[in-house]
Amino acid sequence: MALTTAAQSRSSFDLKSASLPVVAVLLKTTDAAQFAADLAERVADAPGFFDNDPVLIDLAPVREAEAPIDFAAIAAALREHNTLPVAVRGGSPAQMEAARAAGLAAAPDAPPARAEAPAPVQEVVREVIREVEVEVVREVPMPGPGTVVVDKPLRSGQQVYARGADLVVMAVVSFGAEVIADGNIHVYAPLRGRAIAGARGNTEARIFSTCLEPQLVSIAGIYRTTETELPAEVRGKPAQVRLEGEKLLIEPLA
Repeated sequence: MALTTAAQSRSSFDLKSASLPVVAVLLKTTDAAQFAADLAERVADAPGFFDNDPVLIDLAPVREAEAPIDFAAIAAALREHNTLPVAVRGGSPAQMEAARAAGLAAAPDAPPARAEAPAPVQEVVREVIREVEVEVVREVPMPGPGTVVVDKPLRSGQQVYARGADLVVMAVVSFGAEVIADGNIHVYAPLRGRAIAGARGNTEARIFSTCLEPQLVSIAGIYRTTETELPAEVRGKPAQVRLEGEKLLIEPLA
């Protein structure tokens, strides 16, 4: 027993559970070359969109496909665009085995969609971002539907992620800052950085701002940069961003 206790005290590490936000890529083809070409086209307008983000490849749309998937080529294409493919989910047994052989972990399948229920009273969590000179990242885990409120301005390099919740920002989101939410994003000030709503695939999520001047807006993985200038009726004015099919609509707020 003494030897066991001594060995434990000399251990160079501990094992703990942890959660990590990932980008989900919904694979719709088994053709790795086509995927690589489409991915390159998608990120061409925003070469800095990914920043070594971990990626989960969702195989649900191709689960019944008979053609094999070249996971090594899929992973290589993702790495070329500054992402880190780490896991797959939703595939057939053969697909999951091929993915494991390519070095990708097997992740649990996404939970089935549940019928809409009356919205519960939302718990409001207030998260204050300290003003510091280095990058500040705050991930706020939520036990269920809720809202994260940020009172302070977000400067370049700062990021807030409202996991499982809506995000409300009461101050400016500066160019180079990033706000992410699994639900809706409300910015009651100029939105000049990047806003990513529906981060885990919620296509009903929306982005609202009283002064829309974003670097990038995205809902459920569909994004638009402002290299293509916004129309005059929404640029710098109260507006909302929503998804219709696979097209982002940017509309003025009445």
